Amino acid sequence: MKVEQIYTGCLAQGAYYITSNGEAAVIDPLRETRPYLERLEKDGVKLKYIFETHFHADFVSGHLGLSKKTGAPVVYGPNANPEFEAIVAQDNQVFELGNVKIKVLHTPGHTMESSCFLLIDENGKETAIFSGDTLFLGDVGRPDLAQKAAHLSQEELAGLLYESLYNKILPLPDDITVYPAHGAGSACGKNMMKETVDSLGNQKKMNYALNQSSKEAFVKAVTDGLFPPPAYFGMNVAMNKKGYDSFDEVLSHGMKALSISEFQAAAEASGALILDTRSNIDFVKGFIPQSINIGLNGDFAPWVGAMIVDVKQPILLVTDNGKEEEAVTRLSRVGFDNVLGHLEGGFETWKEGGEKIDIVDRITAEQFAREVKIGEGKIIDVRKESEYAAEHVEEAYSKPLAYINDWIKDIDAREHFYLHCAGGYRSMIAASILQSRGYRNFTEVEGGFGAIAKTSVPKTDYVCQSKVLN
Repeated sequence: MKVEQIYTGCLAQGAYYITSNGEAAVIDPLRETRPYLERLEKDGVKLKYIFETHFHADFVSGHLGLSKKTGAPVVYGPNANPEFEAIVAQDNQVFELGNVKIKVLHTPGHTMESSCFLLIDENGKETAIFSGDTLFLGDVGRPDLAQKAAHLSQEELAGLLYESLYNKILPLPDDITVYPAHGAGSACGKNMMKETVDSLGNQKKMNYALNQSSKEAFVKAVTDGLFPPPAYFGMNVAMNKKGYDSFDEVLSHGMKALSISEFQAAAEASGALILDTRSNIDFVKGFIPQSINIGLNGDFAPWVGAMIVDVKQPILLVTDNGKEEEAVTRLSRVGFDNVLGHLEGGFETWKEGGEKIDIVDRITAEQFAREVKIGEGKIIDVRKESEYAAEHVEEAYSKPLAYINDWIKDIDAREHFYLHCAGGYRSMIAASILQSRGYRNFTEVEGGFGAIAKTSVPKTDYVCQSKVLN
């Protein structure tokens, strides 16, 4: 028996590949099927099952593409109602895989169909649990995403999650290995550990959600501090439930190289968003006017999902040479399939062609320290509230990037302000969005708070509510 975790950092997502005696199973695969097909071929095994812990909200799963290419059935737990052929298992149903067994544990709460898969080895020993979004390391799945579909409140869903965890997971042996669907950085939880594998015994000791004194205390703990989910979550659920275009087709469209004239014509005809995936260091030096910068060298796909409201939005790409396929692939993972193509030769082609370019006004942290007058100059900090609360520039406003579509309307276009994040990635996203909507009355700080903290600029952890986005 072999168990392999296939972890994708930019999505903080874990898929799993299990083999035993010539047969294999994949749990929660990503959309591109090649990595799994290559493993199957290398190991000389046949894919018998594709297990889905639930209808995922934060990414488009590869269950349908992988099933089509291998003939393996897709398996869900109870209450699932996919709009395609699949096995909807019963609670405690057992699936044989080579010499091992996989048992379905229905664990509603995160969603109504959420299920964990218990791995039983050749000797009949319960050895691992693939916990999906039911149990994370250090946290549990948020209970607010399935309210509409379940016709239940987040408190009622949290109550179901409590029953699932305390009645089905906690009684399992301490030495069981926990393989969650997500780790730190995912929007599916709020307190996840950076580790991606742990023992159930350790989770019983240190996971706050597994150490509540009562069901009421559990409900309060897991529902406290939840932020609104990204807008694309609901659309990804629909794609996972109803079906979607094949990844091969999406990649083929996105890999279409466009000349400058073709690129311009496509933008004008379709109303496409120009997405520049270069680093903020390169973007700031020059970019196509009205383009949005979300760099591939960060949490690219989640930020695309958070910033671009509609997954059907037509997109034209500007990438570093050789990064076109990576950009299209990562966009497809969160359901942004309508990529019309990319600018052949990247931004340099545009620049050398004599086309109009734009820049962002960026200064160093040292310049910021010399220029800013605390109490007079307006400062906008686009980091998360928790980062801001830990320490921030005195008198800075907390305006998290995730909510820019809400707070941008409050910006006074006549008043200058300074803009920063932690290191420059998020503030350049914000800067590009601001400029695309006509705001040019700001200066972005290179290196963000990490660089500012090394200067003499006054800092504090005091949070003035008037400075915090409500």
